[in-house]
Amino acid sequence: MTQERRSGGRRGKTDRVGASIPQLPWQQVVNNNAPMQLFDEDRMEALHRTSMRILSELGIRVLDEKVLGIFEKAGAIVDRSEGTVRIDESLVMAALKSAPHTFTLTSRNPAKQLEIGGGNVAFGLVAGPPNVHDRVNGRRQGNLEDYKNFIRLAHYFNAIHIIGNQVVAPVELPANSRHLDTYRANLTLSDLSFHCTAIGRGRAMDGINMMAIARGIPVEEMRASPGVITIISVNSPRLFDGAMAEGLIAMAEHGQPVTITPFTLMGAMTPVTLAAALSQQNAEALFGAVLTQLVNPGTPVMYGAFTSNVDMRSGAPAFGTPENAKANIIGGQLARRYGLPYRTSNANASNAVDLQAAYETEMATWGAMLGGANMIYHAAGWLEGGLTASYEKLILDVEILQNMIEFLRPVPFQEDDLGFEAIKGVPTGGHFFGSEHTMARYSTAFYQPMLSNWQNYGAWQEAGGKDALDRATLLWQQALHEYEEPQMDPAIREELDAYVARRREEIGSDEP
Repeated sequence: MTQERRSGGRRGKTDRVGASIPQLPWQQVVNNNAPMQLFDEDRMEALHRTSMRILSELGIRVLDEKVLGIFEKAGAIVDRSEGTVRIDESLVMAALKSAPHTFTLTSRNPAKQLEIGGGNVAFGLVAGPPNVHDRVNGRRQGNLEDYKNFIRLAHYFNAIHIIGNQVVAPVELPANSRHLDTYRANLTLSDLSFHCTAIGRGRAMDGINMMAIARGIPVEEMRASPGVITIISVNSPRLFDGAMAEGLIAMAEHGQPVTITPFTLMGAMTPVTLAAALSQQNAEALFGAVLTQLVNPGTPVMYGAFTSNVDMRSGAPAFGTPENAKANIIGGQLARRYGLPYRTSNANASNAVDLQAAYETEMATWGAMLGGANMIYHAAGWLEGGLTASYEKLILDVEILQNMIEFLRPVPFQEDDLGFEAIKGVPTGGHFFGSEHTMARYSTAFYQPMLSNWQNYGAWQEAGGKDALDRATLLWQQALHEYEEPQMDPAIREELDAYVARRREEIGSDEP
């Protein structure tokens, strides 16, 4: 692979008008379908009651003195010797009254503002893997150049709405300051909003400050117009990390959205039953949501769900399973019960971009959509249970996401769409290929895939007989070749560079 190809090139148009890869336009995706209800009201009430018992009788252990003080001031029972916080239902419900049902997220490109909540849906890039893979260069450790390529692809493909927290870890960079390099890549190589790292206050503030610079606004203005979001991962069972608590506080103080996501694997981090896992997930998610409102009432907060099961033979995480799909649906029911926007994922556990990767991702995606998800995290590029970011998997996922976007598009239903006159005009046993009704619509009637191949077998063989995996490799290479970096005011770029240089010097070489 040439260096130009690996670095992405500078060809094509930012809006991809006339680009050769078929894709849907950038759009705010809306799911107008009624969410599926797997549990009736009695079972939902039982989940809620069990969650309240977990919070009030067992409590959550918190590794942060400031958080203990915040809850103590709010009337919670705090055992400082154990670091345990116990809260009752009245405190939970009172705090949730100030949490907004919807919020907006504005990147440096106002045209790509996202409305989060209600029936709106946003798809996110994979986040967090230490490894990266493609069929040209093989599996390797994460690095900054591959990181940049994934950001270029996220910008190129309209089905990806938001960048996750470090799509792949650039392990060659110092761990305490690499977030500065990834934030800068997010802001210069794309015009999307992103999840900033919330491991400690400093990383969260860097994300807030750098987005403010990129938008050309004071940090204070970000309070009323959020630009970044974060995910707080509860260490299930019932442990709230100190560094993440500090990151949550920084985000909430500045009015930036916070997603509380317990990482609950049935049989490992929770009891083996789905009902128990959801009760624990709910308690942990609500605890974090309450904290955001105690810090700053009105802070946007998302109900996060990441509940699946493990392989009971090996203990390895399993995703895209029937249990995972059910958890995605019921997680949505819980989020709506508390009036919070809902985040979940469509992960898979496959070690390769193969049939397993496809059907597990599809299963999880349907679970998320039926559950009324507002943000599907890790929606493009996740492989190997989250240990690898895959170029080919990203292409497969974009095809899945585009199919889902088109599925959600309302069916045209005007008088002419019913086609009575068209049916009348074709004799029995005839065909509609050349009818006026068809000719007026043929170019836009159906979704045009970018990865699927609909040729017959003979034509497919004559064209080289490339399977979907071969085509995916060609597509990500083509996308990087056509990518063009979005424009940025040189003065803003200089200010970003200066900020990164100053913060790198402040952080130094010592781990925080």
